[in-house]
Amino acid sequence: MGKRRILIVGGGTAGWLTAAYLARFLDVADSARIEITLLESPELGIIGVGEGTFPTIRSTLKFLGIDETQFIRATSATFKQGIRFNDWLHAPLPDGTRHHYLHPFEPPFYTEGTSLVPYWLLQDAGTRPPFAEAVTIQNRVAESQRAPKKRGEGEFSGPLNYAYHFDAARLAKILQERAVELGVRHVSGLLTGVELDAEGAIARVQTRELGALEADLYIDCSGFRAELIGKALGAEFKSARQVLFTDRAIACKIPYADPDAPIESFTIAAAHAAGWTWDIGLEGARGIGTVYSSAHMSDDEAAQVLHDYVGHDAYKARIIPFEPGYREAQWVKNCVAVGLSGGFLEPLESTGVVLIEAAVGMIAELFPHNGPIDAPARRFNELIVARYERIINFLKLHYCLSRRDEPFWRDNADPASIPEALQELLRQWRHRPPGRFDFLLDLESFAFFNYQYILYGMDYRTDLSDGRGDFPNVAAAEKLFARIRTFSERATEDLPTHRALIDAINAK
Repeated sequence: MGKRRILIVGGGTAGWLTAAYLARFLDVADSARIEITLLESPELGIIGVGEGTFPTIRSTLKFLGIDETQFIRATSATFKQGIRFNDWLHAPLPDGTRHHYLHPFEPPFYTEGTSLVPYWLLQDAGTRPPFAEAVTIQNRVAESQRAPKKRGEGEFSGPLNYAYHFDAARLAKILQERAVELGVRHVSGLLTGVELDAEGAIARVQTRELGALEADLYIDCSGFRAELIGKALGAEFKSARQVLFTDRAIACKIPYADPDAPIESFTIAAAHAAGWTWDIGLEGARGIGTVYSSAHMSDDEAAQVLHDYVGHDAYKARIIPFEPGYREAQWVKNCVAVGLSGGFLEPLESTGVVLIEAAVGMIAELFPHNGPIDAPARRFNELIVARYERIINFLKLHYCLSRRDEPFWRDNADPASIPEALQELLRQWRHRPPGRFDFLLDLESFAFFNYQYILYGMDYRTDLSDGRGDFPNVAAAEKLFARIRTFSERATEDLPTHRALIDAINAK
């Protein structure tokens, strides 16, 4: 049997991450049987809706053989320890009271199989500390603008879990360099057409500069345009607008007024009347963008929200429209979609890169070295669609618990907009906290403790009072809570500021 040829159409993060990962996993450089080509078309630009990731990116970069220091320097990256949600529970009150909570990456502290969560739930709601502050040291560390590690603690490792903020265009470039090193053939040309064979599979793609290009497997990384999976093969798109209402973003970059300004080590998600505004600290600038529902807010109103958040108008902003949803068939015949061509939900919780990682990981594991190229299609589609649906539920959780009184937030709290699977879990979580058996590991991007952080950050009430006697280790739990407070103070003293660590890494 001859070579199996893979053609990736489109660059950017999706294309180059796919190319590098498959080249590394399939050992393309030393293989006589697999060839990977990436066609980069000038009309397919980088969307770059957000610049945040989930901790899985560390394993991905390490697997690809990309040095962490090199990555941070090349992409203006900073560390991300979670997301802080400002004003999601309620709008600022007349007396100036505001609400915020952190969703950290570090799981709640456990010991000998015992969870502290029920003991926190049984404490006086009026005097207990916020959930994330009580159960992990990361809350205090992040809020104190400290880094998750010290200089020299090792590549992709540290005492606290973390991801990154980065410049999306620069990430694509470093992934491109690594993919080419790993044996990927890079060609440039304008995609002019897609020809199908008698069975409806892709026979070849046509380009202006290179003529026809043929492959066994075509991977569509052409972004929202979905040139192969959508336009050529007609895979239907399933909108999630009935659950997730935001469909537009207006984004900009703002340089720091002071080059030594502190850098937050979390994404800020600040709620407004019809959505939220992200605030991401990079090495030399802040990426800021207002996400909103066009059914609840006009573009001009969103621009005003962004202006009010930034505090001045010395910036250039661009509007990014998107339709939340996904294709129910993302592997069709000899074509599979990765990234925006397969679907997009919204920037909240930085699931864009996570979904690219999930898709390419499955393609690599399921790749048919012989036999029908579409043999894994059914399984791939089942798994990726289930992942999208579960992410939709997790994102909806952030909105539907809000007590804000604007139309957008009232509509989000309407049970008619909440998926039945999420409603059922919420009913159960009135009487117990989320647990690992609520979720199927291979289908999830978020663990049960991620749900705990959102639920209890939003003051959700889980009533365990009738079962208080089932949790007798109160004294031991109090000692653990005290230990977490002590460790938090010590870590805040020992760890460098986030800015200091980034400056040290970037020092030549």
